[in-house]
Amino acid sequence: MSGPEPTVDIEQFLTNLLEFRYRELTMVGATLAVVVASIVFFPGSENIGQGLQSDLSIGLLGALVLVAIVAGAVKGMTGFGYSLIMTPIVASVIDPTVAVVVLAIPPWMLNMFQIAETGTGWSFVREEWILLVLAVIGTVIGVTALATFSAGPLIPFVIGLILIGYVVFQVAQNFVTVEEAHHPFALGTAGLLQGFLLALANLGPLLPAYFHTFERDAERYIGGLAMVLGTIFTVRIIQMALFTDLLTTYRLWLGSMIAIVTVVGLLVGTYLRRLEFDEQKFNWFVVGLLFVISINIFRNTVPVLFF
Repeated sequence: MSGPEPTVDIEQFLTNLLEFRYRELTMVGATLAVVVASIVFFPGSENIGQGLQSDLSIGLLGALVLVAIVAGAVKGMTGFGYSLIMTPIVASVIDPTVAVVVLAIPPWMLNMFQIAETGTGWSFVREEWILLVLAVIGTVIGVTALATFSAGPLIPFVIGLILIGYVVFQVAQNFVTVEEAHHPFALGTAGLLQGFLLALANLGPLLPAYFHTFERDAERYIGGLAMVLGTIFTVRIIQMALFTDLLTTYRLWLGSMIAIVTVVGLLVGTYLRRLEFDEQKFNWFVVGLLFVISINIFRNTVPVLFF
């Protein structure tokens, strides 16, 4: 795979920013939003561990930071994968519902950044507005379900099932793509389910799998995903903050802190995407990683649910 020149014109970026160009404003604004939230909602050093419902060692926290950077790099390179990688791991060490809520913040920042970085704008909205509307409907239903039902081992188990399904799909299709194919009903259905699953369990391989199969333009593929996912996460955060008690200030702070760390991986992944690399090997790497994660989920949840 090849992409644009992997260089960044800092002077031009600053010039565009001072001229209030939407791309630069969006990238900087999304990053500043999580930085400001991490400062404003800091709970105090004595309360950093509150609300996690888990005892995390320094070593485990360091491992989670490393995973966040790697997941951010995967997102930067492929346009998806952050939640698929992070959620199962974080949900295995803290309360699954807390994990789903907290991990809504970093993907919001990542997707807003990529909307601007890829130049995705109103043209995509005009072409795929039905997809966006259905994704929002699915999101509202998913957040309502998350606020209503108690999360337990069932959520990570469902995550594992969907990850296995995604792995089987990728391997069976051998990462094949169908050029210039467009199925509005299938795309809308994928968007509806994507919104629901992301809101309920912070996962959603359906839309990335659909785009991976039918969309060949890498920038439109990544930008389109960012537009849909950014919309979903924006609706999620607003609904959780205003209409449920899911998004506390502590969880907003924690999610913002994770997002700041994730920026490092995002920038690395974005740079690597613009280089020429072996896409086939990278696809196998991601699928293999997701397979290992799903097996680990089943190891932790199957005995609780079925034995």
